[in-house]
Amino acid sequence: MISNPITLEALVVIDAIETRGSFASAAEQLNKVPSALSYIVQKLEEQLGVTLFEKQGRRSVLTPAGRHLLEEGRKVMTSVNTLSEQTRTIANGWESKIRIAVDSIFETSKLFECLNSFLQQHPNIEIDIREEVMNGGWEAIIDDKVDLVIGAPAPMPQQKGLRGINICNVTSSLMVNNDHPLTKLQRSVTLSDLKPYRTVVVHDSAKFNIPWSINIVEQSSRFYVSSVVHKISAIKAGIGIGFLPTHIVKSELEAGELVCVDVEDSSRKIEHLMAWKLTNRGLGLKRLREMIEQSFAEKRG
Repeated sequence: MISNPITLEALVVIDAIETRGSFASAAEQLNKVPSALSYIVQKLEEQLGVTLFEKQGRRSVLTPAGRHLLEEGRKVMTSVNTLSEQTRTIANGWESKIRIAVDSIFETSKLFECLNSFLQQHPNIEIDIREEVMNGGWEAIIDDKVDLVIGAPAPMPQQKGLRGINICNVTSSLMVNNDHPLTKLQRSVTLSDLKPYRTVVVHDSAKFNIPWSINIVEQSSRFYVSSVVHKISAIKAGIGIGFLPTHIVKSELEAGELVCVDVEDSSRKIEHLMAWKLTNRGLGLKRLREMIEQSFAEKRG
């Protein structure tokens, strides 16, 4: 393996010289003699075949090549410091990263507030969030693609080594665009009234398990989309009708772009869970679960 002349020590020295403006001042900061810093810089310049500093009066100023080296070098130093902190974190039982799957129907504003509080307390833990739909969240946690699933619809898969708690209950209502024929009926809307109209359905994101569909009007034709955002847009465009939680389309309802239609015998209340594997004993995941559970318990209260 060819030895690289750029070392962390050299980057630290160059950073100190650029910050303090001179070799003497940088040496004082690093508790070294100026000649030691001069030797490190001169040796690096010789090995790279470049000039890193030039004199401007009493100040030592970086050349364009030196500036590039320092800017990129600072990224390396930050990464190394992060790696050191993460290594110590893992040694103490805390994970370096927590992977989370959030169901597309789940309201995330409260969740992200909780994640922000968690990261303020544990800045060295990375959070990786992915969106899933219905069985996709359960598949992700079972296959160890994530450490935590939030908002996955009940029931929780049995005999998979999972533990789950109820995080919220979501009631969906039928949504149509503002000039849909259903808005003009002069009587109560029944489920049979919905059959002539196309239903907009979000694909289950499960890839290997049996896909699961909810809130589908039986015997109606289907228009499939890959996300709740697309479902909302399709209903607004008049492509079809569909059940959605009111909180997701609050702004569209207030603007009159969507209309909530009351349908007889169409209760769509579904329990949504937060779940994790019992074998995952990471302290970061444990603390995050506690914070989320407390936050949503306060919200329900």
